[in-house]
Amino acid sequence: MRSILILWACVLSACAQSQDEVLVEQSEKVIMSENTEVATLGAGCFWCVEAVFQELKGVSKVESGYSGGHVKNPAYREVCNGTTGHAEVVQVYFDPTVISFAEILEVFFAVHDPTTLNRQGGDVGTQYRSAIFYHSDKQKELGQKAIEAANESGEWIDPITTELSPFSNYFSAENYHQNYFADNSNQPYCSMVISPKMDKFRKRFKEKLAK
Repeated sequence: MRSILILWACVLSACAQSQDEVLVEQSEKVIMSENTEVATLGAGCFWCVEAVFQELKGVSKVESGYSGGHVKNPAYREVCNGTTGHAEVVQVYFDPTVISFAEILEVFFAVHDPTTLNRQGGDVGTQYRSAIFYHSDKQKELGQKAIEAANESGEWIDPITTELSPFSNYFSAENYHQNYFADNSNQPYCSMVISPKMDKFRKRFKEKLAK
């Protein structure tokens, strides 16, 4: 029984665990070209969200990091304490001629619960809030429409709590957070939480997968 309880404690708090933390160089400014756009999204643990968007056609890069807070160069331990104001996010770099921002948001709302304020499953705190940090007026407009559509879809009983805020800052997460699911698929949180979510995502969006 004790071993089972310990295992579940690991599963529910995996995103609150830490290792030696070496900050990756911050990326506060995002350069967008005609063929590259960026979406900054918070949907709970960034390990899960990163794994999803890495498999989409038209996505060239996905990076885990922190956004929306007031502390410069936050460390994971600080963000997990909930004192920096940051959310765990992913920066999704994509080709809008292959996959649109509206399609990115469709996936975003499908792979997390946007009705649980500051919580995704066993991960609790403002750092796990549902958030769209828009980079342009067009993204803001599409974000608002996506929130309204989600509220009207009937898929959710409770109202959508997703934050829609202008992008203000972004800091890359520590190296060990990057490509986490791909590199740690046998880790308990990955096999028991992320893998089932990935299976559902792949079935629902199989036509959008890169391979």
